[in-house]
Amino acid sequence: MSENKKAEKILGVKGMNDILPADAPLWELFENTVQSVLKSYGYQQIRTPIVEPTPLFARGLGAVTDIVEKEMYSFVDSMNGDQLTLRPESTAGVVRSVLEHNLTYEGPKRLWYAGPMFRHEKPQRGRYRQFHQVGAEAIGFTGPDIDAELIMLCQRLWDDLGLENIRLELNSIGNAEERNRHRTDLIAYFEQHKDLLDADAQRRLHSNPLRILDTKNPAMQDMVNKAPQLLDYLGEESRAHFEGVQRILRNNSIPFTINPRLVRGMDYYNRTVFEWVTDQLGSQGTVCGGGRYDPLIEMFGGKPTPACGFAIGVERLLELIKASGEQFTPNQCDVYVVHQGEAAQMQAFVVAERLRDAGLDVVLNCASSNGGASFKSQMKRADASGASFAVIIGDDEVAKGIVAVKNLRSDDIENNQTTIPFESVINHIVEQIICGDECDDPTHHHH
Repeated sequence: MSENKKAEKILGVKGMNDILPADAPLWELFENTVQSVLKSYGYQQIRTPIVEPTPLFARGLGAVTDIVEKEMYSFVDSMNGDQLTLRPESTAGVVRSVLEHNLTYEGPKRLWYAGPMFRHEKPQRGRYRQFHQVGAEAIGFTGPDIDAELIMLCQRLWDDLGLENIRLELNSIGNAEERNRHRTDLIAYFEQHKDLLDADAQRRLHSNPLRILDTKNPAMQDMVNKAPQLLDYLGEESRAHFEGVQRILRNNSIPFTINPRLVRGMDYYNRTVFEWVTDQLGSQGTVCGGGRYDPLIEMFGGKPTPACGFAIGVERLLELIKASGEQFTPNQCDVYVVHQGEAAQMQAFVVAERLRDAGLDVVLNCASSNGGASFKSQMKRADASGASFAVIIGDDEVAKGIVAVKNLRSDDIENNQTTIPFESVINHIVEQIICGDECDDPTHHHH
């Protein structure tokens, strides 16, 4: 490589995004809210690996689903020939873990997870190839009560996040036998209207006809609306379960609509299915989907165990929070320490450490490549940091054993700076910040 040739820049992988520091506060707010809501219902966190054996998904998701057919990042481990896949969703991994560690041995489990998932699909608004999900899985519970609890948990999450325009759609897809009877009639119905089916629908006609109900093609809507409805095929038990879910939701004033066309892409769902949808994100309206998947654990070689869960698309939900107009202008710190001169720098480190001991967030001005060492440019940075106070130390101050404290958020430009003896500066600032919080600024909260 010659001296003057600049190294070529390497860009990130398409559809896999950096979450930049400016967005971090929004992610943190969301993650903290999720964690506290789930904890308040007794759900415990489980963290499974991002890489799982490929057969786990082929078996769990069903070989004909879009995900397995064309969206999985699968590869052969060159060291030992293992077939591996980056997880496209988390339920299969959680169930594998529950079985492998015999977690339901002492009784049913309420679990939740959060993390990145991977699907090789066309990147579009709110849809990425590496995307994040938060989800809950309740394993070992049979009744409609747990289905309702999961839904109420979601409602509480939306309320805590201040989201208003998310509505609940509900359906029951019964059991395999009921679905098979319906499926036979559905295929017969679609065969009669074959001239209206688009290529996608023709391809799915025999492999996965339920997905045709999900079509976005306007030319097919009318015909699809008149198709046989699964709800009419439910037996007594399935119907009683579905009514049980609705009863609890009504009793807790959770509004919902029954959408008989609501299906799930994965093979392992049964009975209750639900989606939380919004009109605020363009065509991709679902922010959370879930339901019951009693057959899955047996498919994975466990003994029959009922289960129910949901997953939330984090990026989509964050789009919604941003659209709801809540402002997040986070403070980087409480105090910014400005200093000039060698002795002052030594003193500045001591003050900064003591302020942190007192529980405050402190940024200390450090040497940087773009200058920024003058008092003036340091004060600019102090202002931009969102700090409430700047502590200013020069060699003069060191000689006199004092520091200057400037209130950066005060309207009184004349009298916003005081000098404090070095020993008292910590107490002074802590009192100011605590008083300031209680007295006038409800938006700034402290640890």
